[in-house]
Amino acid sequence: VCYSNQHATSSVWLPRRYLVALLSFFGFANIYAMRVNLSVAIVAMTNNRTIITANGTRIVGPEFDWNSGVYGIVLSSFFYGYILTQVIGGWVACKYGGKNLFGLGVAVTALFTLLTPILARMSVYMLVFGRVIEGLFEGVTFPAMHAVWSKWSPPDERSRLVAISYSGCYFGTVAALPLCGALAERLGWSSIFYVFGVIGLVWSLIWCTIISETPSTDKRISFYEKEYLEEVLNLSSSKSKLDVPWRSMLMCLPVWSIVAAHFAENWGFYTLLTELPSYMNDIFHYDMQNAGLLAALPYLVMGIVVQSSGFMADWLRTSGHLSTMQVRKLFTCCGFVTRALFLLAAAHASTLVSIVASLTVAVGFGGLSYAGFSVNHLDIAPQYASILMGISNTVATLPGILSPLLTGHIVQNRSTSEWQTVFHISAIIYVLGAIVYAVLASGKVQAWAAVGQEQAYLSDNEHSQTSTEDLLPVTPPRYHSVR
Repeated sequence: VCYSNQHATSSVWLPRRYLVALLSFFGFANIYAMRVNLSVAIVAMTNNRTIITANGTRIVGPEFDWNSGVYGIVLSSFFYGYILTQVIGGWVACKYGGKNLFGLGVAVTALFTLLTPILARMSVYMLVFGRVIEGLFEGVTFPAMHAVWSKWSPPDERSRLVAISYSGCYFGTVAALPLCGALAERLGWSSIFYVFGVIGLVWSLIWCTIISETPSTDKRISFYEKEYLEEVLNLSSSKSKLDVPWRSMLMCLPVWSIVAAHFAENWGFYTLLTELPSYMNDIFHYDMQNAGLLAALPYLVMGIVVQSSGFMADWLRTSGHLSTMQVRKLFTCCGFVTRALFLLAAAHASTLVSIVASLTVAVGFGGLSYAGFSVNHLDIAPQYASILMGISNTVATLPGILSPLLTGHIVQNRSTSEWQTVFHISAIIYVLGAIVYAVLASGKVQAWAAVGQEQAYLSDNEHSQTSTEDLLPVTPPRYHSVR
């Protein structure tokens, strides 16, 4: 029996797969809010304080007197933990499922976010320790969610569902940057961590209660949607143990094209994410609230572009205008080249309006790339997508460590010329990433991944006007029944 997409979406007002997308959207929004909050809070933590006493107003020193080196270490410490759990998180999600792992990652990150003010006042070492723990548990979230999408996203809707889900990162950034500034101004910097920590714990409880690991275990899903997803994804209800083809995976050039693109994307993204409030404060002397508001604007545009590009990419594929490979390359390269050009424009702009406009276009329209390489793991190896995301995100986490350290080294005097150098480096990396991805990327299921779900995903390639002639001649992985 063939169940149509129309039947799968018309029986209830919100199909369960879109509920997964919506709730994960809010999960990623809070994940990024907890990640970026220190970028704003640290300005309040290290600025001079105004204290009103009975004898009048007086200015005292900052609560934390850190130099630029310590500043960079504190901002990058999150990524020391984040880089360690990507691959293992992908493996755990592949073996045991991603739903509970995703909820656990957010919950523990939220708990240590609540503890951040206490740890910071103990010592800078304890603050770094807390951020490393946050990174360890947040590191499993993207691989875990890719495992969820391998069971919930039909090929014809994959770009839009993943785009809805991951665009929460940017809307979370949009909300967090100005909100963190406002909280710091009115209630003190500690309130930033209390607010987002509580939100994260509440969200985790809702996620683990409402969402199921697979359509077959969801008690609230409609009959038509369940049958539709099980048919197009060829999901099996029997438990199996999968031998991961590590060697074939690591020798696969399309995998490394994703890794290169992910690294390039995150270099510029993390540079701006962690440094934009400081840049606004250094160059234009904006207070935290206004700096946060201006820094958030590019991410508002990016969130809109990410979602729009997901729908556009699915339409281009399903209508037969472009193949999967062409869609992924088009969106990735357009996003990267746009970012490179407008980062260069921002570096040499002379007015606040022109700089903000350039950064808004650079960050915002760079979101096109998320309908490209970000979904590509699911195209080339759907059942190993969580592991591939873990591999690519491990390498792509290096910019989160290196970029703040390099920026701290370059921006010694916090001058315009020093910030220009930071933007130039990001632009060059984007161009290199676009070139590598354009040459090596693929949209086809690789031979080492074409087991179990082979027919469903080869069918996807047929819809995308591609063939499977270039499947790599690699021995596929073996399945063993689990007793």
